Order: sequence, then C-alpha cells, then structure tokens
Amino acid sequence: MKKYSAILLIAAITVFCFTGCTKNAKTAEVKETVTEETIFSAGEKMTEAELLEKAKGESGDFIVYGNTSRIASAVQGFVQKYGSQLGLSDSNAVGTKMNDADIYTTLLQEYMGSSAKGASLVMIQDGAQLQTYRSGTDILVNFVPASMKGVVAENDLVPLVHQYINKLFIWNNIGTSGQVISNVWQLTESQWKNKVFFKNPTTEQVNMNFLVMCTSDAWASKLADAYKEYFGKDISLGSYKNAGYKWVAEFIANCNFSISSDTTICKEMAKPDSKGCTGLFVLSKFRDVDAKIKGNLSVGAWQEKAIKPFAGFMYPMYVQLTSKANRPYTAMLFTDYLMNSEGFLPWGKDIGAYSTNPNVPVNEKDGDKPITFWKECLVAEDADFIRVNKTAVTDFVNEQIAKK
Repeated sequence: MKKYSAILLIAAITVFCFTGCTKNAKTAEVKETVTEETIFSAGEKMTEAELLEKAKGESGDFIVYGNTSRIASAVQGFVQKYGSQLGLSDSNAVGTKMNDADIYTTLLQEYMGSSAKGASLVMIQDGAQLQTYRSGTDILVNFVPASMKGVVAENDLVPLVHQYINKLFIWNNIGTSGQVISNVWQLTESQWKNKVFFKNPTTEQVNMNFLVMCTSDAWASKLADAYKEYFGKDISLGSYKNAGYKWVAEFIANCNFSISSDTTICKEMAKPDSKGCTGLFVLSKFRDVDAKIKGNLSVGAWQEKAIKPFAGFMYPMYVQLTSKANRPYTAMLFTDYLMNSEGFLPWGKDIGAYSTNPNVPVNEKDGDKPITFWKECLVAEDADFIRVNKTAVTDFVNEQIAKK
C-alpha cells in the first residue's frame, strides 16, 4: 500500500505554488483505490446512453468542486437534463466554487476519510500543480468520454482540458486616439508607474505562471527582439538571466496590485476616472461590466497592429474525476455533458472561454475570436516548464515585489 504524507501533500500542492518546497513532513497512510480505476476504464468505452443507464443505479449526493463560478450553473443544467432519471435535484447535486488550494486540501481530507459525501468531480487550473498531485497520489482519475476521442486534440486529453481562458492587456481608451500599446516594453516605462493593474502573483497562481513562462528561452528570445524593435537597440541584460527576467522585473515595478479581483479590475478599468490606465485580466469579466461604460475598454489583441511579442496569457481549465467518487458513472456522464455545447453553455454564452471540443462554436459577440487566433498571440501555459522553474522564478518575483 502506498504511503503519502498529509502534510507533504498539502505543502506540495497548496504551498508548492508559492514556495516550491517543503520540509520535515510526517507520513500518513492514504487508502488505495483499485476497483474504481477499472470502472473508469470501462466508462471510457461507453456511449452517453450507456453511461446514463449505469448512473441510474447510483444514489446519494453528487458533489462537484470547481475553480470557476460557472460550475454551479453547469451542475444545475445537468440536473435539469438528467435529474429525474438519476434521482438528482438542487438539494443533492451541488457545484461549489473553490480555489485550487482549497480543492486539493478538501480532496485529501475526503480521500483519507470515510465520508460518502465527497466530491465526484473537480474542475481545476494550474497544470504544474495538477501534475504534482497526479504523480504523487491516486486521488484523481483522468477520464476521456468516448464521444471526445478523436475530437479533442491529443495534447488536451491527459489531463483532460475542458476549456482555455485568456488574460489580456486591456486599457481605458477615454481621451486616446489609435492604439495605446503595441509593444509590451512600453509597460516598463515611467509613465505607466502604478497604472498597470494586475492581481498580485503571490496570491494569483495564474499570474505567477504567466511570469514564469515569460522567462522561458522561447519567450525571452521574443522579448529581446521586441526590445530591439521598440527601443532601436540590442537589449543590455546586466544581472538578469535573460530578457524575460528583465521584462518581468520592470513590469512588476509598474504594476498596481491594489485590486485583488479580475472582475473588479475590469469594472474599475471601464470607469471614466481610470483614464490612462491599463490592466492584464480575464476577458470573460467583460460580462460583469455595465453596458454604458463597456465601450471605454479596448482589447489590445483586437487592435490593427499586433502587440509585440504577446497580447496576454492563455491557460487551461481541467476536468478530473476522483478515485473514490460517490457516483462515478454520474461523474463520467457529467464529463461527457460538460464537453458538449449544452454543458459548455454557462461559459460559452459569454466571451473569453474556448472549448477544446472544436464542434462547440466560439461566441463571437463583442468581437471575440476563435482559439486558433489566441494561440498565435498569447503566451500559453507549459505545465512542464512551470513545474521545473517555478521555485526559482517565484523567488525572483518575490524579490521584485519587495522592492516596490
């Protein structure tokens, strides 16, 4: 039987994303699950109708955790479609929003306990964190519905990516004419001091991952080229390891961390008194802005001239089942539901969310673009690179923040 440390797991998964290390952990036994693994393997060969028949034989609560506020709506839609056949209602089928750290901590407690009311499915982000969890425990199971095999791209299958989300450079356009930002090095200049709104990366893992990716050789090279294009001279690195580190340091120096919510950043950025400010935040937050002031926002990626070398960051949202799922077939059926147009509706009805199922159309209202467009102009999360380099870059970022 495998042995894991409760303290080590929580540290590796909830603290790892901030510090990348743990020490002096005591070991605690975690139960292994074998039977459920064969159930999930069999489920991958089943059609929607077959999964439904199996799910009809299950009972009890159906609990889902998600790092997205729309998870509650998705569960409600699932109940409306299948609830009468599965004995599910709003009282025993619940989708709860949590951040990744809370999800992992709760999953560990449920896995080690005997409660039958644990989660059957989770939606989580931060691929590096997920890799650590999947390799260190048997708590999560990857499940690919039969309907998605040969449909979803191969590199989005393990772990299964439900959608991609983008964080973009977006500015207040009041009093401006033309494109305000065409090169990210502009944001390192003195006129942008405290005018670049960005959630503090020490508390927002997606933002930290973005900064980590900027230090990769590939993006550092592109940043060096963008520097020469903007300033008209080769970059001088000084003590920095590469152009990525230099840009990250100078970008952080100008960032305003006073707002801790992308939703609030978006709303505030649209107000007239935010004239001359910009932000890097989730495009989907446009849904929360009053229509009267939404026109005050300009999305950098939609301008005539592409922002060199990137217009923001793109990251995945993953779907994973739990190996001790109270309702495993219901969880598999729900996964199949999530991966299709009907189940994607809570996200797809607005801009800023992109299904990995190419048969789910992009909502092109308000000028949104398909995922192929975003892959060409955004920094994309590379879980392997982040996992290996996160500790070093996090330490560097913390040093830069301390200088502010």
